[in-house]
Amino acid sequence: MSVRDLADYPWDAVTPFRERAAAHPDGIVDLAIGSPVDPTPEIIRRALAEATDAHSYPQTVGTPALREAIVEWYARRRGVPDLRVDNVMPTIGSKELVALLPTLLGLGAGDIVVQPRVAYPTYAVGAQVVGATVVSEDDPALWPEGAKLIWINTPGNPDGRTWTVEDLAAGVRRARELGAVLASDECYAELGWDGPWATEPVPSVLDPRVTGGTRAGLLSVYSLSKQSNLAGYRAAFVAGCARVVGEVLTARKHLGLMPPAPVQHAMAVALRDDEHVAAQKALYRRRRDVLRPALLEAGFRIDGSEAGLYLWATEGRDAWESMGRLADLGILAGPGPFYGEHSAQHIRLSLTAPLERVEAAAARLHASAS
Repeated sequence: MSVRDLADYPWDAVTPFRERAAAHPDGIVDLAIGSPVDPTPEIIRRALAEATDAHSYPQTVGTPALREAIVEWYARRRGVPDLRVDNVMPTIGSKELVALLPTLLGLGAGDIVVQPRVAYPTYAVGAQVVGATVVSEDDPALWPEGAKLIWINTPGNPDGRTWTVEDLAAGVRRARELGAVLASDECYAELGWDGPWATEPVPSVLDPRVTGGTRAGLLSVYSLSKQSNLAGYRAAFVAGCARVVGEVLTARKHLGLMPPAPVQHAMAVALRDDEHVAAQKALYRRRRDVLRPALLEAGFRIDGSEAGLYLWATEGRDAWESMGRLADLGILAGPGPFYGEHSAQHIRLSLTAPLERVEAAAARLHASAS
């Protein structure tokens, strides 16, 4: 198996629906891909500009300032007070780490990679590249013998499922029984909306209430793309077990996977400023408060979605039929089948469009229900 054996890029299948939605007299409302549209905060752009004299090779492991900022951020924002700098490392966005982790851990044919039943497709891509077997399972009790890497996603993309402390602790115990690395993709953890997450922080797999006193075999993956509008910077990091982080770091050094020095400086500034994150969350909340009731009135049911960047919706019929209905309203969504066989009747709608376009989508949905 190699990258040449991967299927065609799935989003190409959405092109006819995009063209259909673009024909709407008032234009398309693109809610398909969660690419930020809001400005990168000035404090971060200024930091990037200050660091453009980057004549030396950057450090794969990250600058001391960035590593310390990551450690401080986990303590301040994620309830993880006991990390050291050898527990953390920056990455060139989170997607490259997700795709490359099986390779960096030395997995191959005969190994098993577990992913959620409704899953971000790149978990499976990373496994397929090394010839590993993919198993989709949410229940830790059913994670199979032979698993070497287990992905969980909290809050989930696309479904917004969020693991409680008790859920995470059960997952950690099972992963250790199996001798597997447990990697928790936590990129939307600042975006809690409903239930306990309206008032409590979303817990990390590195939370001391979860770990049982040791981070052994545990990784937390995080990105600044959404909370800081840094998708174009490719700014992310991984934290957790010093042994595993060290193994991944050594492989990344050999492969030349070095986040650019100006980006590392900007990341450190972003991680130390909570004000812009709160402002961005308020923008997402406003869009969600407009779009969610409109979908419900138009006959959709919202499943999960208590946290994260998306609304996970269904009409109880084939997702492609829902895609067509929305396209005729000038609205482009993401099809559930992209996220596995267990989501054939769902669609994903992103909260990243400008408020004016979200309001246009809501008006069209309300009109379709009358």
